[in-house]
Amino acid sequence: MTAPQTSVGSTASASGGPYLQVRDLSVQFSTEDGIVRAVDGVSFSVERGQTLGIVGESGSGKSVTSLSVLGLHNPKRTRMSGEILVSGRNVVGMEDEKIRKMRGRDVAMIFQDPLSALHPFYTVGRQIVSAYLVHHPNSSKAVARKHAIEMLGRVGIPQPAKRVDSYPHEFSGGMRQRAMIAMALVNDPDLLIADEPTTALDVTVQAQILDLIEDLQRDFNAAVIIITHDLGVVSQIADDVLVMYAGRVAEYGSAEQVLRKPQHPYTWGLLASIPSLHGDADEDLLPIKGNPPSLINVPPGCAFHPRCRYAMLNGGPCDIEVPELLPLLATPEPGHVVSCHLPERQRTSIYEQDIASVGVAR
Repeated sequence: MTAPQTSVGSTASASGGPYLQVRDLSVQFSTEDGIVRAVDGVSFSVERGQTLGIVGESGSGKSVTSLSVLGLHNPKRTRMSGEILVSGRNVVGMEDEKIRKMRGRDVAMIFQDPLSALHPFYTVGRQIVSAYLVHHPNSSKAVARKHAIEMLGRVGIPQPAKRVDSYPHEFSGGMRQRAMIAMALVNDPDLLIADEPTTALDVTVQAQILDLIEDLQRDFNAAVIIITHDLGVVSQIADDVLVMYAGRVAEYGSAEQVLRKPQHPYTWGLLASIPSLHGDADEDLLPIKGNPPSLINVPPGCAFHPRCRYAMLNGGPCDIEVPELLPLLATPEPGHVVSCHLPERQRTSIYEQDIASVGVAR
């Protein structure tokens, strides 16, 4: 993991560096009400074989960041700056034709709602075949269909030779998600982005989908980004965790660091708002007060300060200055960075005395 000013993420690999490097990414949308600052100076990196979990509430900029990697924003309404390096190639400013060739082959995405992402008028197999032929134009449809059947079987869909001709509405929610994974992996991408892959699925199917993603990651040695608001998902599958709030990075570190020794009050709030299997069943959850801010009118200073119970604890400057993303000095492990005005020693003291003592630490 490198310095936050350059690339928040894992250290460079022996092959020359992380497969994905996002550097100081900013994304803004023009609307009738004003400029939406959806992503503001975000940096991270992901290596092959590693999983990054990006967490935060709705409107924190998670999905906008992932769509930027795939070049899926409307260029007429979007202003982007910074760098998105996919295997060394900068996606920001790349020609549409080059992005289309990269999309699906080098980088693929599992969308949040497979029922809306899959076309209802075409069979699942036809859609997988089409995704394959885009990047293998010299292959025949018979070869592509055989490959689609193999992928459906690989992701655990029973009788794939028969179900390849089924329509999306004929699949259950879990099977549709598996079909989406098969389509995303049909071209053996090096980076897989999963946007809320377990939303609306029951817990048993959720576990199966996460296990499937882990198994396929090992088979393909792909870099994986999991975008979610579910910290349980992150704790199960992620190597590193990036916490976003109002389009900015609040905290970053290994899953062990962020989930067991969190340093940002927002991360504390996320952890406190989920139930614990080891706690009192009658104990109330502790939701974060208030709502996420409008990305058109982001609060000055630390965007989280209107909801933070520790804001202005030292007289400021939470409501004036945007805190820098800085590494922890006292931690024995490198790579844990946080964006907070509270001194590190004070944050550690607050967590140990007020937060961990009530069972927030998992």
